[in-house]
Amino acid sequence: MILRILGSGSADGIPAFFSNDRVSEHARRHGGKDVRTRSGALVDGHIKIDLPPDTLLQLQRDGLRASDWSALVFTHSHDDHFSYPELQYAFFPFNDNLFAPFAIYANAFILSEIAGYYPDWPLELHETRSFVPFRHAGYTITPVRAEHLEDEDSQNLMIDDGERTLLYATDTGWWPEVTWNFLKGRRLDLLVLECTEAFQPTDYHGHLDAETFLRALDRLRRQGTVDDGTVVCTTHHSHSGNATHDELERFFRPRGVLVGFDGMELEI
Repeated sequence: MILRILGSGSADGIPAFFSNDRVSEHARRHGGKDVRTRSGALVDGHIKIDLPPDTLLQLQRDGLRASDWSALVFTHSHDDHFSYPELQYAFFPFNDNLFAPFAIYANAFILSEIAGYYPDWPLELHETRSFVPFRHAGYTITPVRAEHLEDEDSQNLMIDDGERTLLYATDTGWWPEVTWNFLKGRRLDLLVLECTEAFQPTDYHGHLDAETFLRALDRLRRQGTVDDGTVVCTTHHSHSGNATHDELERFFRPRGVLVGFDGMELEI
């Protein structure tokens, strides 16, 4: 199984949209891994996770085709993950498609938003619920509840191809006990976990910083979800976290954690 991190940034990216802070200015000067577009990922070239406003740029940068997607799976409705007006470009008159070439999986709120924006459009829509697995193209995908939005079933995604299992987890917050209990005893081959606030934690409950990332990782190790064979990687970094890519690597590398970047491929 191959996970490609298409975007490793948080809501306003790095360099940030309207910011001239230290991290943004460093990214403007140095480019490379310090430039982070809004978060999205691709599993085995055809299961697309989230639709950030930077999706077209990401596909152009990496030489990929949206027409290869078999599924588009949404995690939650924040704008940096759910740029649903972009869906119109999957259809005539922008191309010859009379039907979207991929199925859409999302929680009830997102489906209602799509249905309201695209009434009677030929979209294949499937509702997802936390802890209720569904099958797609030979994969078992299980949403798990995140602690991110109070009025929405915000989800992280566990994906199993029958041999390997990954958990893609942006916008997690500190998981509720029901999520910790669900993950107990389930082993992951790959964990991609957000580190939005890095070295500058805030009072907002819906994201992790570097220390809470390590606390979460330690708990996952203690309960058997992560072991020495699990690949662990960060994503969803904000300029407000006050950390360049190199600074994140210096912090995480001794702890056996990879720092995600745009275009990174992780094979398990």
